[in-house]
Amino acid sequence: LDTLRLTGTETLLDVCTGTADVALAARARGAARVIGVDFSGAMLARGLSKVRASGEGESIALLRGDAMQLPVADGSVDAATVAFGIRNVDRREVACRELARALRSGGRLAILEFGAPRLPGLKHLYHWYFTNVLPRLGRLVSGHSAAYSYLPESVGAFPAPEVFAANLTDAGFEGVRAVPLTFGIVYLYVATRR
Repeated sequence: LDTLRLTGTETLLDVCTGTADVALAARARGAARVIGVDFSGAMLARGLSKVRASGEGESIALLRGDAMQLPVADGSVDAATVAFGIRNVDRREVACRELARALRSGGRLAILEFGAPRLPGLKHLYHWYFTNVLPRLGRLVSGHSAAYSYLPESVGAFPAPEVFAANLTDAGFEGVRAVPLTFGIVYLYVATRR
């Protein structure tokens, strides 16, 4: 959120908001108003409970919607975020264009998404852990195997950082940067709406 340089006057759009953690954090970090959008009604219900409990119901609106057809007007938001959700969108290029449509000219975007480390030793260790240990551990703790098998598959199917950065440029963003965090296990994509 620091990369968005919020001043206290912005309306922020949080796409794939899930249980509204980023929406709540954005309010705490200076967004005047937050609109959280998610496809999952169950996740939004949990998020709404958290928003109400925090006393932020007047400043945070949660809407059910699709990242490929955002329920906001053109140029109606000053900043946008997506945290660990863009990889789950069927047509990412459409979602990127939608983010650009929703942002005013000069509006800022921050996307966090899993990546794969590029250091040879770490890359192999991470891949082994992610495909062998994490699914088994998740199954043991939660009793659900599908979610923990899906995670490595979805991360593996996500484009390389330079490819996704080019997707953002094609969608109408400039100054796109892909910043590796934790040795590239996570990437922060930052950009500005042209």
